Amino acid sequence: MKPSIVKGTRDFGPQEMARRNYIFDTIRSVYRLYGFQQIETPAMETLQTLMGKYGEEGDKLLFKVLNSGDFLSKVTDQELQERNALHLAARLCEKGLRYDLTVPFARYVVMHRDELQLPFKRYQMQPVWRADRPQKGRYREFWQFDGDIVGSDSLLNEVELMQIIDTVFQRFGVRVQIKINNRKILTGIAEVIGAADKIVDITVAIDKLDKIGIDNVNDELRQDGLTEEQIARLQPVILLQGTNDEKLATIAEVLKDSETGLKGVEELRYILNTLSAPHNSQLSILNSQLKNELQLDLTLARGLNYYTGAIFEVKALDVEIGSITGGGRYDNLTGIFGMPGISGVGISFGVDRIYDVLNQLDAYPKDATNGTRLLFINFGPQETAYCLPIAAMVRQAGISTEIFPDSVKMKKQMAYANQKQIAYVALAGENEIAQGKVTLKNMETGEQQLLTPDELISAVR
Repeated sequence: MKPSIVKGTRDFGPQEMARRNYIFDTIRSVYRLYGFQQIETPAMETLQTLMGKYGEEGDKLLFKVLNSGDFLSKVTDQELQERNALHLAARLCEKGLRYDLTVPFARYVVMHRDELQLPFKRYQMQPVWRADRPQKGRYREFWQFDGDIVGSDSLLNEVELMQIIDTVFQRFGVRVQIKINNRKILTGIAEVIGAADKIVDITVAIDKLDKIGIDNVNDELRQDGLTEEQIARLQPVILLQGTNDEKLATIAEVLKDSETGLKGVEELRYILNTLSAPHNSQLSILNSQLKNELQLDLTLARGLNYYTGAIFEVKALDVEIGSITGGGRYDNLTGIFGMPGISGVGISFGVDRIYDVLNQLDAYPKDATNGTRLLFINFGPQETAYCLPIAAMVRQAGISTEIFPDSVKMKKQMAYANQKQIAYVALAGENEIAQGKVTLKNMETGEQQLLTPDELISAVR
């Protein structure tokens, strides 16, 4: 039988894993700079934890795990004949694979609330599973990399997350635009024009302004059921232009009769001001300004039923691809488990999309994807015995080193070095052994040097 893997899953070879680990290590190191701590949760959760948290469609996409043992013993013949898939799944399965990292995190906070010091800053990097139809860019098994701060209402948390996003993409060498909005502003706009149920339609239509023009946007709003008066009141919002400060001033005027909307404006103004101006001229180099653009975008409406405050999304500027990071403020993470009142704010890095961006831009540093740095050629037992202690010294110096295991033709050993993109090859024959030295070959330039073990370490470094 020809081996295969499950549709919607992937193998990752050594080069792919080196690149993915570069992404993971970079993001992890930035989270740690800001005092975040890592947690992990099980691949399987009880269906009681998972069901009903993602809507009806989400429940259908949960991978359910059959009970062990005689799982049919509690099911009647009539139930089997009725072939009701959802009912049978409820009877045959008590566990499922996690669908995201947010619900398991909420469960974790509730179960460990007595041990946690609030505010709690957590990051989590694990695979999730969805029984979706596999297609280009959409997988059944994929990785998420989340960071959340829970147990604090302070907008400094939003500021920190913007700085984390900015730092991560600076380290990747990727230019991005960070888009920011506020759920309260969207609610306020719907309130003041008397169309609270149309906010999604409004944001979808506004988002098409650049592509179809103002007249067609207004026609689409009419088709969505908005009155001429409502459309007229929306014009300053649709045509919103200028700097972030100018946009906020326009929005504040439109929302002057909405307490909720003005609260959203106030929150955004604090975040934008904190991230745009140095607070101490003597420390201007060390201010909180972002290197990437932070843009107020009213069309941003992600997770409308979930987020309650600031919402943000990150777009790569030099690659055509969807959002590569997103997140926002939520008021009631743990309420789904009967523990209301814990607010938080979080982001999720799209690891698979970031991987695609870095591949397209060829933005990986060489040392991030290279494995072995030095290979000792195997000329036979006597030469290998001479090379082994030198190889141990090189490894103690922190240099990734191999000795070719078999005494085969030199051509084959050099082909191995080339295939693995090993930077240096060390050769020790009778002459080198007699002098207590090694010949070091630079595989890129072809240059060769006769060196002592200490000189070899310095040269390879």
